Amino acid sequence: MNEFNLNDKHEDIYSQAIRAGKRTYFFDVKQSKSNEMYLTVTESKRHFSSEQGKFEYEKHKIFLFKEDFEKFSEGLKEAILFIENGSTNENLKDINRELSDESESFQIHSEVKFEDLD
Repeated sequence: MNEFNLNDKHEDIYSQAIRAGKRTYFFDVKQSKSNEMYLTVTESKRHFSSEQGKFEYEKHKIFLFKEDFEKFSEGLKEAILFIENGSTNENLKDINRELSDESESFQIHSEVKFEDLD
């Protein structure tokens, strides 16, 4: 696992802000001291603090490391499909299995050797 202190400042490589109503989402690519890149996703929401008498920002942040990108993006896609289509993850997996089984029956396999690629 990547080791670093979350309080340390890390070099920003790339940043993108997406405004969505009262919230702003920040996608920041940073580099650790060991030169590994990782992604932070920050949700920032502006609200008025009656105690302070001024606006404040409530922030929530997640850290994503390269080795987790595939699983994270698969989970995100499934959650979005569920919201858009009302399908459960199990239904989506069954559909994917059926499509995979159908596509396998139409594939033609041939033997390729590394020597043939030169």
